[in-house]
Amino acid sequence: MLDATTRSRGTASAPSSAEASGLVITPPVLPPVTSSVAAPPAPRGPLARCARLLLSPWARFGLLLALLATAASVVLMFEPQRLVSDGWPPQFGGGLAAVVFGVAYGLCTVAFVPRPVLNLAAGALFGSWLGLAAALGGTVLGAGLAFGLGRLLGQDALRPLLRAGWLRSADGQLSRHGFRSMMALRLFPGVPFWAANYCASVSRMRASSFLLATALGSIPNTAAYAVAGSQASSPTSPAFLVSVAVIAVPAMVGTVFAWRKRHHLRGR
Repeated sequence: MLDATTRSRGTASAPSSAEASGLVITPPVLPPVTSSVAAPPAPRGPLARCARLLLSPWARFGLLLALLATAASVVLMFEPQRLVSDGWPPQFGGGLAAVVFGVAYGLCTVAFVPRPVLNLAAGALFGSWLGLAAALGGTVLGAGLAFGLGRLLGQDALRPLLRAGWLRSADGQLSRHGFRSMMALRLFPGVPFWAANYCASVSRMRASSFLLATALGSIPNTAAYAVAGSQASSPTSPAFLVSVAVIAVPAMVGTVFAWRKRHHLRGR
C-alpha cells in the first residue's frame, strides 16, 4: 500500500486507477465561437438614394423654409391683427375663447406675427387677467413649436455655418448659459421673438431651460401689453400709463445693453 503522507510536511494523493492505466481523456479546447453573420449592406437603388436625400440636413432645412413661408402666407391672408379692431367671433366665449385664442396666438408667432399686436388683442378681448393667461400660454406654445421645428429641421444644416466670430460668441453664450441668456432676451426685448426662438434652436441650449426662461421672462412684458389692451379705451388712465412705461423702459434698457455689447461680440 502506498503511504500518502510525505516527509515534507505535505500530503500527496494516490493516483486513481484510471490515471495509472492512462485512460483519462482530456476534453479538447474549442475555439471561441464568433458570429459569422455580417451586417446587412446598406440599401441601394433609386428609392434608397431618394430617402437619404430627403433626410439630409439641407432637405430638412428646405422643408422648414417651405413650412414657414406657407404659414406666413396664411397669416397675411387672414390678417389676425384685425382682432384688435373687429373683436372675437361671437360664437366663442369665456374660457373656451381664451384657449382657442392661446392656440391661435402660438401658431401666429411661429409665422412671424409680432407679439405686441397679439398681446394687445388678448387684453382688449379678455381683460387683464384672462388676457394675460391666454397670451402667456400662447407665448410658451409658439416658442416651443418654433424651437422644435428649428431643432429638428434646421440645426444640422445651420450649425456648420456658424463661422463668424460674433455668431460663435452668441452660440456659445446660448449653449453654455441658456437659461440666463434667454431670461435676459425675454425681460429686455430687443431681438424679435421669432428670431430668438430659431437662434436658440440652432444652439445647444436645452429645451427645458428655453421653455422655463421663456415662461418666466415673458410675464412682465406680456402683462403690460395685456393691461394696455384692456385700458385702450381710456389712454389717460393710470393703469394704461404705467403699462406703457413698463413696456418702454425694458425695451430702452435692452437696446442700450445690446449697443454696448456689440463690440464685445464682434471682437470674439
